[in-house]
Amino acid sequence: MKKTNLIILIVALIAAVNFSSCKKDSSNPAAPFVFYDISIDGATATFTNKSKGAVSYEWDFGDGTTSTEESPTHTYPGKGKYVPTLYATASDGTKAEASTVLHISKTSAVKLDDKTLSDWDTVTHNVVLAGANSGNFIKAKYDYDANYIYLYFEQNTTKADGNIYDVYLDADNDITTGLLTGDIPGGAYEILLEGTVFDDWLDPYYFIGTDQQNFGNYQPQSISEFFKLGTVVQDGSVQKFEWAISRSKIRGLTGKAVRIGVQAAANDWSAEIGFSPDLGSDSFLLDMSE
Repeated sequence: MKKTNLIILIVALIAAVNFSSCKKDSSNPAAPFVFYDISIDGATATFTNKSKGAVSYEWDFGDGTTSTEESPTHTYPGKGKYVPTLYATASDGTKAEASTVLHISKTSAVKLDDKTLSDWDTVTHNVVLAGANSGNFIKAKYDYDANYIYLYFEQNTTKADGNIYDVYLDADNDITTGLLTGDIPGGAYEILLEGTVFDDWLDPYYFIGTDQQNFGNYQPQSISEFFKLGTVVQDGSVQKFEWAISRSKIRGLTGKAVRIGVQAAANDWSAEIGFSPDLGSDSFLLDMSE
């Protein structure tokens, strides 16, 4: 999962009793200068304390827990708004404090860089199983966090087969925009991602125009680094792999829901060989309102 870095510059210049910012008083030293950075990875925040003039610290993380470490790491219990506060104390007992607001978004157990697919075992509610007309698809799973939509495909195929994937996305949930297709009813797909996913080939297209029956209205887009490939496992005749789409790079994916339909074609586009959900079934609705 990609880290999100928040650079928080917090300065507390006036915190000690009887300290005046407009009158220098050599008998009353200045309060500590409170300054720290925060780096957030999922629900875990790493606090880097850069304060000056203090000899001890206390952190109130805003979730009922505290720490006296100088630069602690803390994992929050889940999604929500938290107000961590740093209390700094100088050698003479003079104190200063500073707070900020953290928004912890929904997190995912899925990690693309852990060289395993076992983390997908925790995803049990966003699962699409094969039907009678799913072709080589066995299963698809989906999850998300603030940064990515995660996808897991399980198919009767191999990487060497070179399946070409058409991933149709209805991100605005508006039936009057995007392509209408009988193969994947239930949405109007204003976004198309097409390629093998492997070997860094996946091309983005946006639907431009009003003729919703015209596939030619998909126009190519120049968007860099909008997807990531994770672990790929070949288990006999079954290929399993995970990947992710950046929510900030592809238009509309920062909303509360997206419909997803996937078609797999042969490596020369000569035949459609896989569908998820089943051919002719409504696309899968990934609810991202948590």
